[in-house]
Amino acid sequence: MFRLTFLALCVTALMMSACGGEMETPEPEPMSWPEVAGYALMEIPPDNAMTAAKVALGKQLYYDRRLSGDGERSCYGCHLKENGLTDGRPTALGAFDKQLTRAAPTMWNVGYYESLYWDGRSGALEKQVKGAWGGGNMGASGNDGAPSMDDVCAKLNEIPGYAEQFQTVFGGPATPDHVAYAVAAFMRTIVTTTENSRFVAFRNGAEDALNEQEKRGWTIFSEKAKCTNCHDGLLLSDMQFHNVGIGMDAENPDIGRAKISEDEKDTGAFKTPSLYDIAKSAPYFHDGSVATLEEAVELMTSGGKENEYLDVDNLADAKNADLSDDEKADLVAFLKALDVEYTIAEPMLP
Repeated sequence: MFRLTFLALCVTALMMSACGGEMETPEPEPMSWPEVAGYALMEIPPDNAMTAAKVALGKQLYYDRRLSGDGERSCYGCHLKENGLTDGRPTALGAFDKQLTRAAPTMWNVGYYESLYWDGRSGALEKQVKGAWGGGNMGASGNDGAPSMDDVCAKLNEIPGYAEQFQTVFGGPATPDHVAYAVAAFMRTIVTTTENSRFVAFRNGAEDALNEQEKRGWTIFSEKAKCTNCHDGLLLSDMQFHNVGIGMDAENPDIGRAKISEDEKDTGAFKTPSLYDIAKSAPYFHDGSVATLEEAVELMTSGGKENEYLDVDNLADAKNADLSDDEKADLVAFLKALDVEYTIAEPMLP
């Protein structure tokens, strides 16, 4: 487990003798958080240390529709367990039924990512939470009659159960920063482990975690087609940006990473998505334009969609592998073995 040591949440006032005495220093409270076994420890920002109380508060906020501008959407509502922690739509539907332009990405192992969103525009999970909350996803923008994040926080502070928790965790009322810090702390616990992921268990030595067809698929994935050029390591993502041609045939294509980097070579490049729970998260790619896992495999093993900025170097191995139908079936079987069991129970809300 991811072991971090924190000071106790509260210091009990000790009785002092009449002639004076010294306060006793409480023993540090050992805490455990889930981690991807065999992977580097998750980096926790020094200004947002993990505590049990903060994670519990963040979990409630993550599931609470009262955070959204229209009162109809929670963070979890766009990252559902039955859809592989996506929303199952081609592109996300935001607050006030606003149709967004990109698909909701999975939340598995999001605390390990160096950059967030399909284009990597956010480098911090706390910043991403506020971006989604105040943007189209959750709609607490303060524009066109919608409540602002401050307005939502004022409502939260009127709820005794929340007011007490914010005071305990942050020493003050709910603010946009406090909400973002709590939600981000909870999101860092959404992790694939040897207990909930057969693939993580397999990569950590449990040979029987995959069946024979799935093992053949893993060999194709990692050695013959070299899907690991991009879907690398225990996160199944190199956390880099690649153009595989999706959406580039549109009249006005989404230029992806290039809008952030302002580098033409990044045109149409998007962050490599993790493949955990991939069988549940159809449709696929940033625009949801590919309906099935089999179609996605066919597209990628054919070398992507031709365009000026196609990442030929990383796609060449999959194309040149010239997989047979049986090999593609084994590859799909492996991808389906990347399912994860979401065991986080929905919290009671104040």
